Amino acid sequence: MRSPEKPDAAVVRDALGVGVAVGLSGFAFGVTSAGSGLSLLQTCALSLLVFTGASQFALVGALAAGGGPLTAAAGAFFLGVRNAFYGLRLSQLLALPRAVRPFAAQWVIDETTAVALAQPARRSARIGFTVTGLSLYVLWNLTTLAGALGARAIGDTDAWGLDAAGPAVFLALLAPMLRTATERAVAGLAVLLGLGLLPVLPAGVPVLAAALAAPVVLWLRGRREQR
Repeated sequence: MRSPEKPDAAVVRDALGVGVAVGLSGFAFGVTSAGSGLSLLQTCALSLLVFTGASQFALVGALAAGGGPLTAAAGAFFLGVRNAFYGLRLSQLLALPRAVRPFAAQWVIDETTAVALAQPARRSARIGFTVTGLSLYVLWNLTTLAGALGARAIGDTDAWGLDAAGPAVFLALLAPMLRTATERAVAGLAVLLGLGLLPVLPAGVPVLAAALAAPVVLWLRGRREQR
């Protein structure tokens, strides 16, 4: 069982570790976004307003591959929908004042959720969420700007593989959370759909198709339990 208390300093240290480590990958997004044709203003606006790395990478990746704006935006949207479900859980855990919630919603992402849920008490969860969100938001936006400005000096972003940095971080955070057979089945089917349809569908559409993995697996599970 977890200890009912955790020193504030330990929570801050852990939260800063996550914020700094993930925040540095904003540089890769800035380079990739600029390489896909977005302007400096558009690139920085995505990090300031959207602020969810996997969705941002999905958007610029689809645009770079020749996908249309609507398709690219739809793929990014469906990836970002998970944050709404994070918010449902965090609203109960953090119990923030109503006036603060609209601002805190901007920081509801994979990393802040993971840090907050790992805490044993509400106080430490609030500290973890706040420190992770603040450090990551500031650093992500600064490194996005630096990456966009330095894109010309780096050259071909595909040769460096920087476009894979954001999705790699997302997968590293997601993998430990797949604890049940159902969750692993959904993830596996989503990967198969996404990769399998990649050569035959326009850019961005395979991401939308991969979202069908969840209802398909849940339907099959329901049929099996009814037998």
